[in-house]
Amino acid sequence: MGKMRVYEIAKLMDISSKDLIEELTKHGIFVKNHMSVLEEEEEKKILEIFDKKSESEIVEDKDETVVTEVKENEKSKLSVDEKKADKRKEESKSQPKDKVIYVNVLSMSLRELAETMKIPVNKIIQESFSKGIILNPNKKMEFEECVELAGKYGIAIEIAEDEDIVDIKEDDIEKDLKGYFDNLYEEKKSGLINRPPVVTVMGHVDHGKTTLLDSIRAERVAESEAGGITQAIGAYQVNCNGHKITFIDTPGHEAFTEMRARGAQATDIVVLVIAADDGVMPQTVEAFNHAKEAKVPIIVAINKIDKPNANIDLTKQQMVSKLNLVPEDWGGDTVTVNISAKKGEGIEELLDMILLISEMADIKCYPKGRSRGVIVESSLDQKIGATATCIFKDGVLRVGQYFVAGNTWGKVRAIKDYKGRPVKEAHPSDPVEILGFGEVPDSHSILYVVESASRARNIVEKIKLREKADMLKRKHISLEEFYDMVKENERKILKIVIKADSFGTVEALRNAIAKLQTDEITIEIVHAGIGAVTSMDVLLASASDAIILGFKVRVDRKTYGEAEREKVQIRTYDIIFSMVEDVKKGLQGMLEPEKVEQIIGHGVIKKIYKVKKVGTIAGVQLDEGFVEKQSKVRVYRNGIEIFNGDLDSLKHFQNDAKRVEAPQECGIRFKNFDEVSEEDELEFYAINEVERQLEFGKKK
Repeated sequence: MGKMRVYEIAKLMDISSKDLIEELTKHGIFVKNHMSVLEEEEEKKILEIFDKKSESEIVEDKDETVVTEVKENEKSKLSVDEKKADKRKEESKSQPKDKVIYVNVLSMSLRELAETMKIPVNKIIQESFSKGIILNPNKKMEFEECVELAGKYGIAIEIAEDEDIVDIKEDDIEKDLKGYFDNLYEEKKSGLINRPPVVTVMGHVDHGKTTLLDSIRAERVAESEAGGITQAIGAYQVNCNGHKITFIDTPGHEAFTEMRARGAQATDIVVLVIAADDGVMPQTVEAFNHAKEAKVPIIVAINKIDKPNANIDLTKQQMVSKLNLVPEDWGGDTVTVNISAKKGEGIEELLDMILLISEMADIKCYPKGRSRGVIVESSLDQKIGATATCIFKDGVLRVGQYFVAGNTWGKVRAIKDYKGRPVKEAHPSDPVEILGFGEVPDSHSILYVVESASRARNIVEKIKLREKADMLKRKHISLEEFYDMVKENERKILKIVIKADSFGTVEALRNAIAKLQTDEITIEIVHAGIGAVTSMDVLLASASDAIILGFKVRVDRKTYGEAEREKVQIRTYDIIFSMVEDVKKGLQGMLEPEKVEQIIGHGVIKKIYKVKKVGTIAGVQLDEGFVEKQSKVRVYRNGIEIFNGDLDSLKHFQNDAKRVEAPQECGIRFKNFDEVSEEDELEFYAINEVERQLEFGKKK
């Protein structure tokens, strides 16, 4: 083990910290309190003491007497976690074997435990109350508590062996989720109907994506965005000639690549906006690549045709050369619509083209039964908890239904449409906000409705246990290996804690900051989360020597106070580009400045003076430049360097001097060097520090 605290060992031995301290004192081991750290030799001595004490120790229980034995010496070598796991198994095995229940969860509510034991929960509550113990049916019980309570009813509870957990397969989980719907399609293809298309608007920053949606929805969104740039995914629905169309508005800047990728994966059709006065730009290409990867139809909207410098033909040429998209009127198959989002020109034609492409794509859904959808955005609200924007692909979502989303589950407490109005249900392609998640779900996860809370809980437990098993299989690098890597590479590390207002923004910030990594500097995201910056974030940053970057989140006075005491820097932003620029400046400052040599003067030794108790002083004639007290000097004899070092003193006549300029004379004594001669040539120079420039985007 090595370097454990007193309270940890006490917990391991199942005794109080006070009793352990008293026992340590008896055997000559003196500690201050329960937080004191013990060395490995002291730990071994404690284990030996308790090995002897435990051989014949009898522990009295309420209903039975259990003889507790401490395992052989090799058990003392186990880690704390291994000992806890072993203790759990011993506890479960010590119960009467009238009935044994195997579980693969680490905790459950009293009600769930009662159902598992097939004992009425009211009976358990009443019997416990008669003994002075008050229980609640929804009380969450850890494994040890479950074992203790079950033992009173002659039931033993054991954890399923590790191999059972590892054997949980993807198919076993998907049988209740994705597979259910896939099988449904195969069996009831006749029940499928067309659903409204989900359209994603993509393109380069400031090419008019949000303005286009403004024109379609007759709402002003762009004006309320910080910096005039969309910074979170929004979903909206409009009616066009009796048909519904759902729009997803995605940001255009390269920092939001991940968010755009999620938009493309959730969509049926992509509208790629290209400004006629700017043409195909880098983020236009990125947006096209995401749409292409999603394998969805693409409609090109050439915007800003009202601008004096608009060039539609040149824009189409760039579409062909840079994107390999040939417009229909040029003999290709790419639908292209000329629009002016600002003036509303071409909007009706664009909507007609969307409906036409939707009809040709034959977008289907199963309108009945359990619902499934794509989570487009998720966030944490301090008042109402975790929420998510979701667009449904099948079924009808209703308030009160249970669901699974990634590794979290919940119950639909409320549904709001894209305008924030409460609704009772959501149909296929409806963009809605859902309240009722246990935790903030991953933005790319699929939401599935299931028939009960127990089924949802069981599925999520299986997913978490499988993730835990996968984690146990991973190889962790040792401290020695890490030390060797750092010593070999000599790379600097900037550690960052990120807090943002939404899951999508967190991903965007991760992506943007990762691109700043260089050959010389590693960026490590210590933690990235949603919600206000808290004292726990400050403590984490302090422990890991990190800075905290907050994006559109609150930092209260108490947290700022904690940060000041812990010397942790907190910086908050509401425009992502400002954050990225500040990180760049921070990285630049981490570099050691480059040392550049500058020749400042030349001179010749004309005379040598030997001064008792002082040493050799050279009488120097300065030919050009100057010399300062802190200057460095090279001494040459017959063109060969014989000394390179510092000055010990500089005099002008009899006085100490800070600086002497040519063509004056001066007296110089060299530091730790007296072997100079007349006619030796001197070259004076200074070492200046110059700020170095990083090449961002390069990394080893």
